[in-house]
Amino acid sequence: MNNAWNTFLLEHGAHIDDGVLRDFGDPQTERRAARDGDVLADLSALSLIRASGADARTFLNGQLTNELGLVNATQHQLSAWCSAQGRALALFRVFQRDGDLYLQLPSSLREAILKRLRMFVLRAKVTFEIVDDELIRFGIVGPNAERLAQKAIKDFSLEIGASVTRGTATLLRLPGIHPRFEIIAPPTEAISLWETLRADATPVASGAWYWHDIMTGIPNVFTETSDAFVPQMLNLELVGGVNFKKGCYPGQEIVARMQYLGRLKQRMYRAHVVGDVVAPGTPIFASGANGQSVGNVVDAQPSPNAGVDLLAVIQIASTETALRLRDENGPTLSLQPLPYSVETPTTQKTSA
Repeated sequence: MNNAWNTFLLEHGAHIDDGVLRDFGDPQTERRAARDGDVLADLSALSLIRASGADARTFLNGQLTNELGLVNATQHQLSAWCSAQGRALALFRVFQRDGDLYLQLPSSLREAILKRLRMFVLRAKVTFEIVDDELIRFGIVGPNAERLAQKAIKDFSLEIGASVTRGTATLLRLPGIHPRFEIIAPPTEAISLWETLRADATPVASGAWYWHDIMTGIPNVFTETSDAFVPQMLNLELVGGVNFKKGCYPGQEIVARMQYLGRLKQRMYRAHVVGDVVAPGTPIFASGANGQSVGNVVDAQPSPNAGVDLLAVIQIASTETALRLRDENGPTLSLQPLPYSVETPTTQKTSA
């Protein structure tokens, strides 16, 4: 975390442990605010990798599942980077700023992904670097988030998927159960913008942002689940993260075969469970499965309503049976509706 940003947050009541912002003093109140009100979410748990150079776009377009030609100064996108076996190593929020491309992903993956990206560069004119200290990330979410975002950055498109840079600040519009925006700016401007907005919004940690991802059905890939899921298992083609008309990329044949010739046996579902924090990758079991796991947690966050809300990849055939977390005698999962259908796969691009 940037030192100036770290000091600023501490001065405003943040509880930071080993460089991770846990809360601002009242986690339960902050969770309820994320559900019902307007919040400012520190996003230091997300990292930025900057891709620079004449071949940056061409190189990345040959690596990611989405069409990088659609990313420009006014549009961002979600995309996956897969292994040769078609499993997602990372999911990126990709946006353009000052002519460079930026890949946003969970901080826990940044070193491994940066190292792997550099391995594939060969003679391409592209460089990758982590720019977390240069650019602060925070989110605005809530019923009044559109008004607050306009207060911070004037005159921008309110459409989901929109991106705009004004001066040194970039704003992204994301899907959500409430209007949701992310601001990326140098430390001095980020501090100024946060100060401008905090009178009208409750400061929260990044868990609230991930909770909104869960409620919106937007997946994340963490260290525990890297190289675990084919994009369709994460519903990525349903939320605009895969383009089936583009050229080759690692794992493309497997992803395409799954879409057009295969039978998808696992999907990502939203669920609720009574209990404490659940880690990504935690196994899920079903009645009659003879002790075999039928799925794994993708992401989980404490619920404002108590318990835990989560996304999990689960065998479709097992979703009509009793599902339990961790083992066959663990707490029962209650499946919840997603804001999109998982019944009919589609290749039509949606905003994410």
